[in-house]
Amino acid sequence: MNKRRFLQSLGASAAAVMASAQAAPKTASKAGPALLTLTGAITRYNRDALDPALDQLMAKQKVAFDRAYTFDYDALGTLPQASIRPVIEYDEKAHTLSGPLLADVIRAAGGAVGEKTSVLLRAIDGYAVTVGANDLARYRFMVATHLDGKPMPLGGLGPLWAVYDADRFPEMASKPVRERFGLCPWALYHVNLSGA
Repeated sequence: MNKRRFLQSLGASAAAVMASAQAAPKTASKAGPALLTLTGAITRYNRDALDPALDQLMAKQKVAFDRAYTFDYDALGTLPQASIRPVIEYDEKAHTLSGPLLADVIRAAGGAVGEKTSVLLRAIDGYAVTVGANDLARYRFMVATHLDGKPMPLGGLGPLWAVYDADRFPEMASKPVRERFGLCPWALYHVNLSGA
């Protein structure tokens, strides 16, 4: 199976789901599909163990958990929102990215970031990176849901992107733009907190 073609085919569906979630009245809203799953050192749970038969993507990427906390699009939208405007590597232009800070997402799942905390960020395509507590706090990672005011579709950089404003940090800004975002998986879907 061609992963890129598969992801592109899902892009329109994800955009439609996000648009309808935004347009739906808040009084009658039901939980939408889980876009982000947090596991590990958290104390809140709203889903049971991974089911290898039905959670195919996670099973293939060797994700395992007994309980987890998931966020749909609306749940991420209820958290405090932040905004950044970095030059991104894909077109080397400045774009406005907005969404909740990753630290707030972790807190909402009952997690805490301590000195020895590490956070594994996993993308749909299998890309995974571990970010330490110092970098998480210093760079103020966000879970971006919007690019230039529009929801990010699956098949593009979304629907979620763990990202920071690389231009604000001299050690990152001095690198070529293509080397600034190695800690920033787009199409983020899983976060595992350990060592909290």
